[in-house]
Amino acid sequence: MKYRYTDYFLNEVMRKRPYLKKEWCVFVIENPLRYEPQDNNRWRFWGPIEELQGKILRVVTLDDKVTIHNAFPDRGFKNEN
Repeated sequence: MKYRYTDYFLNEVMRKRPYLKKEWCVFVIENPLRYEPQDNNRWRFWGPIEELQGKILRVVTLDDKVTIHNAFPDRGFKNEN
């Protein structure tokens, strides 16, 4: 599956968080601990990233679930499933 990135992700997220890797975002989408719909026709995905010392990365996509819009370590993640 081919993933795309919003201009916001490429120009803002990657600038603010230069340690992030696109591969990590794809990994989380394909192997989520949890995912759920979000307001504004977006989806949230959470998954652990070993390179971030096991921290949970939250990845936000557009409604198509292949256009990545945002990503950040989620310090408050609780797996409620």
